[in-house]
Amino acid sequence: MDTTTIVLLLAAIVTVSIVIIVLSQMRERARIERARKITAQEDAYKRANRLLTEIPGQYLTADLKLLLIKRMEEACTELAGLKSNLPVKEWQNSAAELKTQIIEKRDTTTPVKIDSAEKSNYVKELLQNLFKMIEAMHKSGRIDAATAKKNLKYVLFLVHKTHADLHVFQARDYVRQNQIRKAIHAYHLASTEMGKSRDNPLAMKAVKSFRTRIKELEAMSAEGKESPQGESKLDREWDTFLHDDEWKKKADYDD
Repeated sequence: MDTTTIVLLLAAIVTVSIVIIVLSQMRERARIERARKITAQEDAYKRANRLLTEIPGQYLTADLKLLLIKRMEEACTELAGLKSNLPVKEWQNSAAELKTQIIEKRDTTTPVKIDSAEKSNYVKELLQNLFKMIEAMHKSGRIDAATAKKNLKYVLFLVHKTHADLHVFQARDYVRQNQIRKAIHAYHLASTEMGKSRDNPLAMKAVKSFRTRIKELEAMSAEGKESPQGESKLDREWDTFLHDDEWKKKADYDD
């Protein structure tokens, strides 16, 4: 075997080796990228599902629920295309069933009381995650600008409502303890929180209601009266604030 043949043979071996290494690296990159995509879509599905199940029921409108389900369905579609080993079909069937219930107004809503700073902060964190998710859906073209704007504005309102919930709970507790000045301060804080959503008629109705309650408590304090037993009208209305048709009918900007 002459020198030229040996050189060509060695070159061929080197070339084949390089090709094998490149192909192996490409397959490994493809495997890693597929795993990354599967993990990302799994996280997206679980994040949307968590928001749907853990945000207090009274906070989620049908539109917000459907947005969350839309994100879950999109993640499932991506996972199906990636042929993951996750229970995608089961997730899709569950999402489709819940979507039908929401559209037909058959889904159940379980109100959750915001009665501690820890719970208030946790719900605020969930709502902030929801806000980011809606922003991401808009940026990626999954929802249009009008839908994004409408729902983002409402989520911000809910963040203020969460803080107001805590202040109202504290105010009611102060009233029961006959600590009227502290109760008045707590209602002032609740009013300030709802006042941050000035473009929401329901929030402005709440502000007026808080002011009325504050005047009642101030009159009670001036006269030296003890707080009456039982809930006030405001307390009863506040408990059903987001899903009471009467409040929504009365929500306006009138003084």
